[in-house]
Amino acid sequence: FGRLVHTVAPFPMVIFHDPRCADFGSSLRPEQPARVVRSAAHLRRAHPDWTWREPALDLVDDQVLLLAHAASHLHRLGIPRDFDPDTPYFPEINDHARRSVAAAIGAVQHALATPTGEPVFSLMRPPGHHASIAQAMGFCYLNQIAIAAIVAQQRLGAQRVAVWDFDAHHGNGTEVILQAREGLFFASVHQYPGYPGTGTRDIRPNIRNWPVPPHSPREEHLKVLRASLDAVLAFAPDLILVSAGFDAYARDPITSMTLECEDFATLGAWLCETRRPAAAVLEGGYHDDLPLLIDAFLSAWNSPV
Repeated sequence: FGRLVHTVAPFPMVIFHDPRCADFGSSLRPEQPARVVRSAAHLRRAHPDWTWREPALDLVDDQVLLLAHAASHLHRLGIPRDFDPDTPYFPEINDHARRSVAAAIGAVQHALATPTGEPVFSLMRPPGHHASIAQAMGFCYLNQIAIAAIVAQQRLGAQRVAVWDFDAHHGNGTEVILQAREGLFFASVHQYPGYPGTGTRDIRPNIRNWPVPPHSPREEHLKVLRASLDAVLAFAPDLILVSAGFDAYARDPITSMTLECEDFATLGAWLCETRRPAAAVLEGGYHDDLPLLIDAFLSAWNSPV
């Protein structure tokens, strides 16, 4: 996939972020407030010219959430009982999860308003790609990437939307929500064996999975990532949404993969070269180097081509 021969000045990166997304959780868990606190502080220092926007919670009423989730699930989010050992109940978790959805939708609105490919990133928590139609799991309560994809298609005029998920864990919730939906495509590259134990086959024509064995050489992992993005581009999407998880990093504490910081820059450069409307949302990534990994990805995406 060659680089474009002309040069285009980079647009300012737009980041959707609400500091309240750090108001829940514990430093004793991998998915903790410091992930976004430290990442936001680093990006503000390193890129003072980037634009920061706060998501609008009024974008996310129940009717929006019901595009992807069951009514029983929305009710369950208000019951003060843990969902599973990885996914505790927290006070106001319903609002926190809705803010993540609002940021993803805001990012989609921005991406579709800038058809030349102006980059936009949602730096929020909780993540979402494990949340299924009626189940919170794996640190995830509402599936913001799936909701944003459906909103883009049904309410914002994007006929074909592709989700590219390079998190180290399979986006099982996104797969279940998007499977068999006309005009929507899901591609996931993830460690297998590994949590949640899914993603070993292509269950529908619009679902493509690339399981990667633990400790695979990074060159092999990158080849698979390139193949997955090529599949996304072959779908000819009007919009690319990215579940940007950084837990395939070689030193991440809960996975066994081998990517380095410069490899996430490669992913950002590939996304830049597509010159398609695109928006990315933060999923996983649990090493202290997360701010540097996000910066590498976003800076490469924001570079001239």
